[in-house]
Amino acid sequence: MDFKKILIAVDASENARRAVEYTGEIVGNAKGFEIMLLHIARPPERDTFPDEQVWEAKRLEMMAKIMDFFKEARHILESMGVANESISERYVESTGPSISHQILAEQEACGFGTVVVGRRGVSKEEEFLFGSVSNRVVHYAKKCTVWVVE
Repeated sequence: MDFKKILIAVDASENARRAVEYTGEIVGNAKGFEIMLLHIARPPERDTFPDEQVWEAKRLEMMAKIMDFFKEARHILESMGVANESISERYVESTGPSISHQILAEQEACGFGTVVVGRRGVSKEEEFLFGSVSNRVVHYAKKCTVWVVE
């Protein structure tokens, strides 16, 4: 694994923004780094929409929000000295069981040596009931460094 290849898992939250900023502060003007912004999207449940057209509109709205976040994150990284050509984005729609496992599958498939995730700061009760993507990434990660940014 190449530790100069950094995967930042984002979800358009303030915590994801902090993860991007932290990465920019660490990497800054250093040469040889490659950064991918990754979003694993869960399409909305079809059962909760009256028809396919309304569902598709919501799905596209969610995608647009992430695309806007990608632009903001790219701007943050560039303003901190990361070269434009060193930054890429990947949007993955998933119906898989675990976002954390998909993040790690991307990490392994692309040879990222560093994974950066924001931590939501959920209560212990919420974490027990619903789990935490950042905790699962830390727990299941192999052959890579994980930065959890709060």
